[in-house]
Amino acid sequence: MHVSFASIMILMTVAVFTVWLFKRVNLPPILAYLFCGVVAGPHMLAIIDNPEEMHFFAELGIVFLLFSLGLEFSLPKVLAMRHLVFGIGLAQMVITTLVFMVIASLLGFDAKAALIIGGMIALSSTAIVIKQMSEKGTLNTTRAQMVVSILLFQDLAVVPLLILVPLLAESAHSSLWLAIVMALLKGTLVVGILLAIGKWLLPRIFNEVARTRTDELFVLTTILVALLAAGLTYSFGLSLALGAFLAGMMLSESQYRHQLEADIRPFRDILMGLFFITVGMRFEMQTLLNQFHWILLGLVVIMVLKLCLIRAVTWLFKSNSIDSWATGLKLCQMGEFSFVLAALAVNHNLLTAEQGSMLLAIGVLSMALTPWLIDNSLGIAKRLVTEQSPAVTADIGELDHSGMHDHVLILGFGRVGQSVSRLLTIEAIPYLVVDADPVRVNESRSAGHPVVFGDVSQKSILKAAGIESAKLVLLTFDEHQKALSVIRTITEIRPNLPVVVRTRKDYHLQELYAAGASQVVPEILEGSLMLVSQVLHLSGIPMSRILKRVRSERKEHYRHMHGFFPGETTEVSYNTADKLEFMHAIILTRNAYAVGKTINELDLLRRRITLQGLRRNNVEIADPDLHEPLQANDVIIISGKPRRVERAELYLLEGH
Repeated sequence: MHVSFASIMILMTVAVFTVWLFKRVNLPPILAYLFCGVVAGPHMLAIIDNPEEMHFFAELGIVFLLFSLGLEFSLPKVLAMRHLVFGIGLAQMVITTLVFMVIASLLGFDAKAALIIGGMIALSSTAIVIKQMSEKGTLNTTRAQMVVSILLFQDLAVVPLLILVPLLAESAHSSLWLAIVMALLKGTLVVGILLAIGKWLLPRIFNEVARTRTDELFVLTTILVALLAAGLTYSFGLSLALGAFLAGMMLSESQYRHQLEADIRPFRDILMGLFFITVGMRFEMQTLLNQFHWILLGLVVIMVLKLCLIRAVTWLFKSNSIDSWATGLKLCQMGEFSFVLAALAVNHNLLTAEQGSMLLAIGVLSMALTPWLIDNSLGIAKRLVTEQSPAVTADIGELDHSGMHDHVLILGFGRVGQSVSRLLTIEAIPYLVVDADPVRVNESRSAGHPVVFGDVSQKSILKAAGIESAKLVLLTFDEHQKALSVIRTITEIRPNLPVVVRTRKDYHLQELYAAGASQVVPEILEGSLMLVSQVLHLSGIPMSRILKRVRSERKEHYRHMHGFFPGETTEVSYNTADKLEFMHAIILTRNAYAVGKTINELDLLRRRITLQGLRRNNVEIADPDLHEPLQANDVIIISGKPRRVERAELYLLEGH
């Protein structure tokens, strides 16, 4: 390894600056890493002359990426959506690959290179599309099922494509079919070994590691399992990525899945960034400048043709026209795994460096256009369809809240925000929520709550949420500096609007009032105040006197509840995660087990799950009929402990 310390420091500096710059203009980090590689490569700054020196560490990024992909692989989800995944998803992958394979052959590529090019173009960017849809809050909608199904099959197709590249390179010296048969035999043996290990050995290992309650040991074990599985498949002459994917898949149904994914993410993201930097270093800048007109032509042809092919596939399956065009617009780009395949193909001499650079350039430009296409996909799709179906409605995440007035604006939808919203619902008081957690926004919208995604520190978000017509604002998050900034922003927009602020402790009461808060509620002191009220009531003090005392304490900012004698012990923070219950919204797909069955028949109480509500055709049914059969696309809202909710979802979708 001849890369100097100074070179690494300069490379990291360039990477930090480019990622920051790209995030400021709302472009994905993948493009930032590629751009960093171009800048740092031998054709520009020449920070590192030979990218091969970093290639080993970059390949580890692919291993961890496939391990994470395996962790996210959900067999119940695939089975529940099998008609979409193995219908539209399979057809899109096969037809798009074949069409572009034929085009590549007509342009003079041999059969092996044409197959790789077809597979590269058929893939779309799961990372960008899912992230963008998640931030818009449309990921759990009926319309998004088609997009998710196609992406799900593409993720499944990545593994055989990664295996196929080295096989195509080796077949120059032997029969391709013989190589494929041998790979299948080896693959079957390796899968059998790994599945046996995953079923009998890994659960015992992770149970023992979890008992030690040592974070470092859990992280080390996770990395070791991923690398050992990758090494096992590599020793059989197969791809490192295959072993990592199988290891992740084995652990995807375990109780440690989310912790494993969280532990591996930092290593995966850093090494994947390094991988895309090395890919960017391979760009032939002179070739790109000389062939830029062909790159633009290729970009237009690929995106338009891919859009039309996806529309044709969905037409074969009689899908809604607007949904089909919107799906095509979301998926007409090339994906991050296209870069992986291109790099492997260049390494195995299936493509030249010049050809790889042109394909990578087209992929980068297509991904740069993707956020705009996703944001505007529904509007463009409606213009492409001359006769719109009256049944087509906006997604939950696309509903317009601009007409709301005299509503309570809740900023933050955590525990406090959700508790307040439930009581407002009971009293029929309109409210709107703004939250920056995409998972929580998706879950809440699926359950029918008026929640929008956004950063509440931005004026545009507050105005879009109707702050100019709201009658009250409630800040529920316990972040002092952010709360001060938001209060000042609200005061600038509407100086006299009442602002209630929730804070955990009372250290910053005066600052919050000075910033413009109308009422500050310190959670711990309010809890103590309620406790005192109960004690006074049980001690025989009249209720009128107790209420007067409570009002007096609040008016005087809890004057008698400040100042405590310090003791030898401090407060202890107990971990009660295993005792918490959470709510979850489940969309019943067309082939879900629960469709056609009544709530009584499903007997959810036996599974210690509480039915919180039912939503049908975007209308919340407050008191669902327990004897009425459930329908496809119904949204069932349940609550319970995490593991029980997971088992209940599997039961509702698959029946076991």
